[in-house]
Amino acid sequence: MAPAENLKKRKIAVLGARSVGKSSLIVQFIENQFVESYYPTIENTFAKSVKYRGAEYDCEVIDTAGQDEFSILNSKHAIGIHGYVLVYSVTSRASLDMIQVVYDKIIDFCGVTDIPCVIVGSKVDLEHSRQVSPAEGEKLAQEMKAGWVETSAKTNLNVAKVFELCLAEIEKRAPRNQTGEPQASRCVIM
Repeated sequence: MAPAENLKKRKIAVLGARSVGKSSLIVQFIENQFVESYYPTIENTFAKSVKYRGAEYDCEVIDTAGQDEFSILNSKHAIGIHGYVLVYSVTSRASLDMIQVVYDKIIDFCGVTDIPCVIVGSKVDLEHSRQVSPAEGEKLAQEMKAGWVETSAKTNLNVAKVFELCLAEIEKRAPRNQTGEPQASRCVIM
């Protein structure tokens, strides 16, 4: 384990429509277990150290309540956030459409045109109920200049990859301060 001063701190917000599997994805990543039952999330924060490209990252993962087109993006989901994981379910076309709404809210809120994020198609284990093709998810991610991956929290498919991709997106875009550390998003409330 790296000494605490060598850890790079990264704050990642996980957003998306209701019941797309945000909490299941995070619990699988943090605790290596799948939770079958569904309880709507108010908000939780989890922490995990992740090794990425030889460096140790102290990741704070914020599990948000599900968003809809009327929900207000909370300032704590924008200020100080290094990267975003935007989750849709491959079994719900509406949840894919919600990704654009949430992305636009983040862009408007932060006043930037490019944010470090990963678009995640969850629940690929429910292939028989699929409404969104991989090509559609990938196309949306390309339009947003974001990473993209399909996952299953149930089978642990690509779960760790979500957070590795998010770290890659953060590092790719991060303006560096004098110490070489990327700065958190520069969202300012006036």
